[in-house]
Amino acid sequence: MNMQDRRRFYAEELEAVANFRTTGLIEALAHVPREKFLPPGPWLFRSEIDYGGGPRQTPDADPRHVYHNVAIAIDPARQLFNGAPSIVGICIDALALVEGGRVLHVGCGTGYYSALIAHAVGRSGSVLAVEVDESLAEMARGNLQDTEWVEVRHGNGTDIPPDSFDAILINAGVTHPHERWLDALKAGGRLVVPLTFTVPAMGPIGKGVMALLTRDGDVWNARMVTMTVIYNAIDLRDSGMNDRIRDAFMQRLPAFTRMRLDTHEPSTECWLHGDTFCLSK
Repeated sequence: MNMQDRRRFYAEELEAVANFRTTGLIEALAHVPREKFLPPGPWLFRSEIDYGGGPRQTPDADPRHVYHNVAIAIDPARQLFNGAPSIVGICIDALALVEGGRVLHVGCGTGYYSALIAHAVGRSGSVLAVEVDESLAEMARGNLQDTEWVEVRHGNGTDIPPDSFDAILINAGVTHPHERWLDALKAGGRLVVPLTFTVPAMGPIGKGVMALLTRDGDVWNARMVTMTVIYNAIDLRDSGMNDRIRDAFMQRLPAFTRMRLDTHEPSTECWLHGDTFCLSK
């Protein structure tokens, strides 16, 4: 099987197992070379259904090994992985990207998922890819230099103008949706954000829920996309909200249909009640 056919099979397999609906995403998976965004092989990888075996290494540097639903190490010493395409893909799919869309991707790593997003919105669209780790941002800039409609910045993704994006993907664990991201969404825009908690034993990794927030006038619709285990964002976390997210998970599984931004007393309708926002039924 040549690489073109292998990428096509990879895309169709992910479409089937993860139920992707965004045609542009499926085509992106079939065309974007994943190995271009990885360190040289052989590669250390892990499965999302690994229950204790730990990461494994590919037998050689043949790029065919990266076209599976696995997370691949970028920097194993820091537990940095290019995430499993089914999990990150579900989040991209939830954004319902269309040709010509303008997208913000915070936590772009080395740029693979920014490249998929760019392919989905096409040359008439634009992507702002942001990475807080300067070395990773530089790698992403080099990897995406041929995709003219992608701009790569070093930062935390909050230095953005209002009403400027159709979709936003946050690819690092935070404790609350930053007000700059909410303000930056156009009417009908969608934000996927991982709301996570961490404890000292987990190191830089947090666990929680990927939430989809959709702007409908003054109303914010919300739903869970998937559960997640993800690297913590830097300078975008609040210790008090960290504890509230942990406590919310200890009490019951995520259940919400709206995000409220008004001041109100917590009630049984609130799954996660914060000082600036609330995920509520």
